[in-house]
Amino acid sequence: MEHKIKRSLLNYFHEEGKSMHPQIHLPQQQQISRNLDSLLRSPSTSVVSPSQNIMHSMMPPPSPDSPWTLSPLQSPSPPLLCHCIASLHRLDGTVHAIAAINGTVFTGSDSSRIRAWRQPDCFERGYLKASCGSVRAMLAYGNVLFTSHKDFKIRTWIVTVSDNFKAKKISTLPRRNSLFTFSRRTSEGHKDYISCMAYYNAEGLLYTGSWDKTVKVWRVWDNLCVDTFLAHDDNVNAVVVNQDDGVLFTCSCDGSIKIWRRIYGQSSHTLTMTLKAHSSPINAMALSTSVIDSYVLYSGSSDGFINFWEKEKVSGRYNHGGVLQGHRFSVLCLVALGKLIFSGSEDTTIRVWRREEGKNSHECLAVVDAHRGPVKCLSASLEVDKDVGVLLYSAGLDQNFKVWRIKVMLEERNTGHCFETASNNKLREFEMSPVLSPSWVERKIHGSHPSR
Repeated sequence: MEHKIKRSLLNYFHEEGKSMHPQIHLPQQQQISRNLDSLLRSPSTSVVSPSQNIMHSMMPPPSPDSPWTLSPLQSPSPPLLCHCIASLHRLDGTVHAIAAINGTVFTGSDSSRIRAWRQPDCFERGYLKASCGSVRAMLAYGNVLFTSHKDFKIRTWIVTVSDNFKAKKISTLPRRNSLFTFSRRTSEGHKDYISCMAYYNAEGLLYTGSWDKTVKVWRVWDNLCVDTFLAHDDNVNAVVVNQDDGVLFTCSCDGSIKIWRRIYGQSSHTLTMTLKAHSSPINAMALSTSVIDSYVLYSGSSDGFINFWEKEKVSGRYNHGGVLQGHRFSVLCLVALGKLIFSGSEDTTIRVWRREEGKNSHECLAVVDAHRGPVKCLSASLEVDKDVGVLLYSAGLDQNFKVWRIKVMLEERNTGHCFETASNNKLREFEMSPVLSPSWVERKIHGSHPSR
C-alpha cells in the first residue's frame, strides 16, 4: 500500500548535498535514581509482542537522497511495559554507536556523518561532518560529544543551544604536531580501533579502550595523553568509570574484568583487583548506582550470561552476586539506569531487568523482540515530560535504529523469574522464534556463525 504524504521526515538527509552548520542543545543530565523510584515500585511482568498496525499518519515517505528509510512503527498498547515509537532503517551500513542526552540522540555508523535526532519522535535535527568515518564509539557528557573513528582518533565536539542545529569540532586526539616540531606525542594514539570510552567529570579525564589491548587517559582541557597502560591480553571491549570515586573498570575478550585506581597525586593507574566469573569473552559492562550508595557492576559475555558484582561498603571490594540467564546467544550491550538494566543480545532480543534493592535478586520484566539481527548497541535516557519513564534506543545488525518507550505499569505484580533452566528447550525455542531464520540458527548451533 502506498501513501502520499507532503512532508518527508528525512528530506534533508543529503549525503552528497551541501554541508550544513549544525546547532545542538543538550540539556544537563538529571538525577536518575530518585526519579526512577516511582517508576519501579510495582512493575508487571510481560513479554512484549507489539501489534503490527502501521501508523501511516505519522510516517512521511523517505527522501530518495537519504541513506535512511522509515520502518513501520508499532502501535502503542497501554497494557504493555514497552512499545516501539519510532523506527528507521539505514540502507548503506550499520549503526555502531548511540549516545543520548535529554532532548537529543546521536547515531554513529560507517558514514562520516554523525546524525542527531530529536527525542522521542526521531525527527532529524542535522548532522556532524567528520573527515573520517566508521564511528565505533560515542560518548555524550553535558554539552560535549566524543566520537572515535577508523583513523584511531577521537574527535571532540561542542554543542550549543540555538533554534537551528549547530555544533563545532574543538579538538582531535591525539592532537596534530607542528611540521617544525618533533614530539614524542606522535606515538600517543591507539594502534587499532577505539572500541569504548568513559569520562570522569571530577578530573576532566577521558578514558579510551582499544583493540590494541591498551587503555589511554586523556586530559580534556589541554588534549594531552597523561597515561597509557596495557590493560588486557586481548581486545578491550568496554570501560566504565565510577563518578563518585574515580575507579575504572575494563573488560576484554580475555574473559576478565579489571579494576584500576589512579595513584594519588599522579596520572598513572594501578591494578587493584581482577574479577573472573566468565569463561568466554566479555563484550559489555554497566555500573548501576542507587540513592543508598550501593554499586552493582554488570558484565555481559559471549555465553549469553550476565554476571553481576556488588560493592562492599566497608572494604570497597566487589563480590560476585550472581548470574542473570535468559539470552540464548552473546550479550553484546548493556545499559543501567537506576534499578533498571537493559541487555541487547545476538539472539535479536532486548531484555529489561529490575534489581530488588537489598535482596541480591533480579526480575526479568520484559523480553522485547527488537530486531531481525543481533542487537549491536543500546542507550537510554529518562523521559519526564508526562510521567516518569524511559526512552530506550537500540540499533541492530539488521540496519534498523529504534526508539522504545518503557513504562512500568502500576498493576499487581505477576513477575516471572529470569532463569531458564531447561537446556534441552533451547533448540525448541530457536525453532519457534519468529525473528530467527532456521538456517541462521543451524549455523550458530554448529559454530559457523560469526560472533561479531
